[in-house]
Amino acid sequence: MKKGRLEAFSDGVIAIIITIMVLELRVPAGSNVKDLAPVVPVFLSYILSFVYIGIYWNNHHHMIYMVDKINGAVLWGNLNLLFWLSLIPFVTAWMGMNHFAKWPVVLYGFVLIMNAIGYSILAWLLVREAGPRSPLAIALGKDWKGKLSLVIYATAIALAFLNAAIGFALYVIVAIIWFIPDRRIEDRVRRKQATETSGSAQ
Repeated sequence: MKKGRLEAFSDGVIAIIITIMVLELRVPAGSNVKDLAPVVPVFLSYILSFVYIGIYWNNHHHMIYMVDKINGAVLWGNLNLLFWLSLIPFVTAWMGMNHFAKWPVVLYGFVLIMNAIGYSILAWLLVREAGPRSPLAIALGKDWKGKLSLVIYATAIALAFLNAAIGFALYVIVAIIWFIPDRRIEDRVRRKQATETSGSAQ
């Protein structure tokens, strides 16, 4: 099964998710700089969620690029990931509008952890289809980033019941960890591109 439609559909859904998030940034009624104060928590939530969406889009693109074919299970795994990604605008708005209160921060973390699980499932399905010796399987390795993220998310949710600010800070830390590109995958992508370029030139 070709992967073009999966990529196009995923890109479209992610673009809509970002659009929905930015529409939650309400313009204040006043013209004074102080009138922006109520918007600051919403804007901070938006920035963090935008970074997360960008990270997922980037890594999703690399994973799909590194496989040559997909199957029905991959399609469903991809839809599962997109479902959890589509909930990010809701929890982002709720957390921002309530100034990072306990339950919004907890629910935000729950959605993040479900996104991480969804991404791991998709990666596993892609590796299963491509094979254990495929470039993707080699690049992902033991996926220490994914496992570490799940641990931090679970810790953040637990600590958010005591102090929501700590939970939010841990979400930021996970974003920083993933913001730094995984060089193993980047190297494999470059090798694949080089192989395709040399092959087309012959």
